[in-house]
Amino acid sequence: MTSATQHPADTAEQAPKQRLSGNMGVGELVMSVLAFSSPLTTVAGFIPVLLIFSGHSAPGIYLLLTVMLLIFSVGFVRMSRSVENPGGFYAFVTAGLGKPAGLGGALLALFGYLFIGFFAPSLFALTLQGFVVNTLNGPNIPWYWFALAIIAITTFLAYNRIDLSAKVLTIVMMLEVLVVLTFNVFSFMNNAGNAAHDVGFTLPWITDAGLGLALLFAVGNFLGFEATVIYREEVKNPERTIPRATYLAVVGIGLFYALAAWAYIAFLGSDSAQTAAEANTVNLFGDALTSLIGKTFADIAVVLLITSILASMLSIQNIAARYSFSLAVDRVLPARLGKVHAKHKSPHVSALSVGLLWAAAIVLFTVLGVPPENLYPVASGSGTFSVLLLLFITSIAVFVYFVRRHRTQPESVWKTLVAPALSAVFLGIITYLAITNYSDLIEGSIVLTVIFMSFTFALFLGGITYALYLRRRKPDVYARLGRQSV
Repeated sequence: MTSATQHPADTAEQAPKQRLSGNMGVGELVMSVLAFSSPLTTVAGFIPVLLIFSGHSAPGIYLLLTVMLLIFSVGFVRMSRSVENPGGFYAFVTAGLGKPAGLGGALLALFGYLFIGFFAPSLFALTLQGFVVNTLNGPNIPWYWFALAIIAITTFLAYNRIDLSAKVLTIVMMLEVLVVLTFNVFSFMNNAGNAAHDVGFTLPWITDAGLGLALLFAVGNFLGFEATVIYREEVKNPERTIPRATYLAVVGIGLFYALAAWAYIAFLGSDSAQTAAEANTVNLFGDALTSLIGKTFADIAVVLLITSILASMLSIQNIAARYSFSLAVDRVLPARLGKVHAKHKSPHVSALSVGLLWAAAIVLFTVLGVPPENLYPVASGSGTFSVLLLLFITSIAVFVYFVRRHRTQPESVWKTLVAPALSAVFLGIITYLAITNYSDLIEGSIVLTVIFMSFTFALFLGGITYALYLRRRKPDVYARLGRQSV
């Protein structure tokens, strides 16, 4: 058979295989997922905001989301056993809704993670700059030097074998968890015996004021568990590691943050938690640590907050690099981005490209004079919306995939139909809340809202359009979409 008459799928099948490699276990994979949400950043910076929206129902918000995302995980895990490609949601959407939707989802993921990760350099820079000047009485170094420094560090780690990143993330996460658990213990001990100080929390109800925004902001703390399938080629025994890590990550994140939110209520009192959070949002955690344990411990927590931001950025950079790698392997992006390092077995060119892109953006915004405090809410909010939209699309894809499969290969109705359908409805509601509250999500103006929301939907539609173009003009590339041949 000549090359002119080969079927596109055959051409794809004959392409050289490019595989990543690693040796991560369940614990390291779970810590990599936890790092995505930056635990100390969440506890110190986000939960006080959540208390403003939800008051003493904040712990219940996390518990509700944990239950709903566990239901999503049922179909997600079953899908990971049916679609064994290491493309994450890219592969799942392709399998369920077709190659055009799969490519649209991949672009949403790539740009979403790039945007989310870009929250870190400016936040890291401002936090470290304040610590150097105010705590260490050091020089006032311009913020952009700190931002470029963190990009250099995470890019070096992401360039190397994934096991190095996993070890760094595991150590940092253990220290962060220890700080938060210490805060929890002292908060509850401080309240012990004070019968007049109510430490109870309530479950959220549909009529609660601020429930929509609370759910929207809290669900962002769970994003990143897609990493359990993104790293399929880099974990030990993926058939066992991925399901265990997925469930442990969802339950661990939910309970961890629910307990931290409850500790705030124990320290502040359920009746006054919302008022206290409104009055002292930024310094609530630091002041609580100083009051409960002392300033030295609070200063240690600030240092770990700085490393927490670094760990989060590294986790996100690793995921973004693997999306870039997958799209390059499929020839959607330049083939060079799909190269595997001979020694580290990492997507080193993609990892380096992500770092260079972030560095170029820092230089650009510095030249334009954009304040760093304006960068991270827009970057984080717009990126979160992209990934949330992809999560909703994936939930539909999982349901559709198993509906078609059920006709010829009947399986557990709960795992393949009911759970995916419930998660699609729930994530649809959260996505609707994100659309209607987008300006709050990015803390931006109506103009920014229109620009970034339009760009997000254009990514998905543009991916579909480009896939249709590939089907007509480059069928060999089209045949590879969704990591069909790896």
